Amino acid sequence: MSTSSRYPFTAIVGQDDLRLALLLNAVSPAVGGVLVRGEKGTAKSTAVRALAALLPPVRTVEGCRFSCDPAAPDPGCPDGPHPANGPGGERAARMVELPVGASEDRLVGALDIERALAEGVKAFEPGLLADAHRGILYVDEVNLLHDHLIDLLLDAAAMGASYVEREGVSVRHAARFLLVGTMNPEEGELRPQLLDRFGLTVEVAASREPDQRVEVVRRRLAFEDDPAAFAGRWSGEEAGLRERVAAARALLTRVRLGDGALRRIAAVCAAFEVDGMRGDLVMARTATALAAWAGRTEVAVEDVRQAALLALPHRRRRNPFDAPGLDEEKLDEVLRDAAADDPEDEPPTPPEGQAPEEPGGGDDDGPGPDGGGGGRPDPGDGAGDGSGGLPPQRTEDSGAPAPEDTPEALTGAEPGESGGGTPRPASAEQRAVAAGEPFRTKVLSVPGLGAGAAGRRSRARTEHGRTTGATRPEGALTKLHLTATVRAAAPHQRARGRSGRGLVVRRDDLRQATREGREGNLVLFVVDASGSMAARRRMGAVKGAVLSLLLDAYQRRDKVGLVTFRGREAEVALPPTSSVDAAAARLQALPTGGRTPLAAGLLKAHDVLRVERLRDATRRPLLVVVTDGRATGGPEPVALAGRAARLHAAEATASVVVDCETGPVRLGLAGELARELRGTAVTLDELRAEALTGLVKDVTDHHRARRAA
Repeated sequence: MSTSSRYPFTAIVGQDDLRLALLLNAVSPAVGGVLVRGEKGTAKSTAVRALAALLPPVRTVEGCRFSCDPAAPDPGCPDGPHPANGPGGERAARMVELPVGASEDRLVGALDIERALAEGVKAFEPGLLADAHRGILYVDEVNLLHDHLIDLLLDAAAMGASYVEREGVSVRHAARFLLVGTMNPEEGELRPQLLDRFGLTVEVAASREPDQRVEVVRRRLAFEDDPAAFAGRWSGEEAGLRERVAAARALLTRVRLGDGALRRIAAVCAAFEVDGMRGDLVMARTATALAAWAGRTEVAVEDVRQAALLALPHRRRRNPFDAPGLDEEKLDEVLRDAAADDPEDEPPTPPEGQAPEEPGGGDDDGPGPDGGGGGRPDPGDGAGDGSGGLPPQRTEDSGAPAPEDTPEALTGAEPGESGGGTPRPASAEQRAVAAGEPFRTKVLSVPGLGAGAAGRRSRARTEHGRTTGATRPEGALTKLHLTATVRAAAPHQRARGRSGRGLVVRRDDLRQATREGREGNLVLFVVDASGSMAARRRMGAVKGAVLSLLLDAYQRRDKVGLVTFRGREAEVALPPTSSVDAAAARLQALPTGGRTPLAAGLLKAHDVLRVERLRDATRRPLLVVVTDGRATGGPEPVALAGRAARLHAAEATASVVVDCETGPVRLGLAGELARELRGTAVTLDELRAEALTGLVKDVTDHHRARRAA
């Protein structure tokens, strides 16, 4: 991409924290990269692409595919060895994009296994990690990237090198780059272990100020009309920012991180219960880069504070329902306490004639230079209130005990309906009950052997896992089965004129290893929100159980969907998505009351699964019906529900019925529904009990018996 066709970094309106985090990594790549989280259309990709133009040019060894520095070439370079201070050229710093659908070979490179076995040479085709060396590696929608690719990517970023190992043949090359990932949290979260590997994280959102939005549109339209002219108008600001980055890089080695600053960093990380020591290290590097960016040679208190706001929020997430924010009032209190413990540590005085400068270009409490608010979420918008983006939970009235299963709660009659009880006000029926505490559930899995997306739930043929056999490769060879390859080549050695110790291997001899691992599934929840489920204690327990299953789905990399039914109909509360926190938000706000249209819920689920099979035929579904089994909505509700259940059974959809029936007298209706679905039933208590270990076997036995019949 030419410089004139790239949107200028200095022309970006607002997003101060995003721009600052990117610039700090440009000053000090040791900070560890940036993860940018935010809604679509907030200039995430534009800012990353614009950053490349601000990086200094790179000197490389002539003809080296791995961008070795002539002054200090990599001694292990596959294209080496290179002489020190040999001939070299200069090029602009690269920005390499990693597509979501990239293969492992495309990322790390590929070895020619045939030549390695037959000729003993390391014929290596570099991947994207080699292209990004000494530049920027950008991963858009990083949360949708397969976990094993993210692991490879972050390992290379941490070690500064990439290793390719194939059947005893290995290649290593340098891979030091500025890693930037962007993601929309609505499409799913990264695991906490992977979040921790990014140095900084920034939450971005579109401005709600009309004037600022007008300026964004005005500049974008001007750029699209004439990119070269627009870039020319900002060339002065770009040059100035480029010089400032270079000056900060030069100053970085002279910045002093005093004991007082280190104690503040340690105190902040301890107060916010940050796991491990990576947070402390990243904060120290970030604070040092902030001081260099401000032109100072001593780390100040404001540097530590800003470093905490950028480096710690994502390190405090324990599960997808935790908020990724940081309590700034608590942060200020911790910093004050640390200063009180160290009274001799005074903030540094700026050089004579130089006014103090706030990091990031503005006061923390005031508007940014273009009218923004510093880019951080306002405490009132839910980003830092500990709610994890969930709607506020309603508390019980005046601490009064919740009612038991009364006839009115069980019938849930709506105004104008004969429900066998006194109709309750509409406001009572619409009330959302808070969920109970989530707990660890046993594994529910789909029987058989699938071939879906990599995950952690059901058995499947995958690229990673234990080797179970070998086959001829249909396309490019990715996982060599060495023993099968040698067996295939051995009978032909005399005919091929073998005379030495080497094995004569041809492409027809190569065998691909078949492997078995785990896949992610589509877990579709069908939740009964009718009046028979409306008692607070029962519905709170039901929501807690579904939240527990959602947490399990998050850990196992599943897609989830939510169908609810109450009153006269069913609705898709959440179409299938990778965002389990979105499902949790819908569940928390779920109202209850009315009749029980069980058939409508099952039919709606059938429609959802039919569409999803067309979209992704390899991802197998698991239907989880949460109900007490009652069916009271519509004509012949019980018979209609049975017919709807048999539709799922006819398509061999794996299903589990979570039986929510309580009380001393039980009708066993949920068990009848499970039999119609040809699935299995489990009570709320069994969901967390050892008795659930037989659940998967029961589901498997049902499907085996059906196939045998």
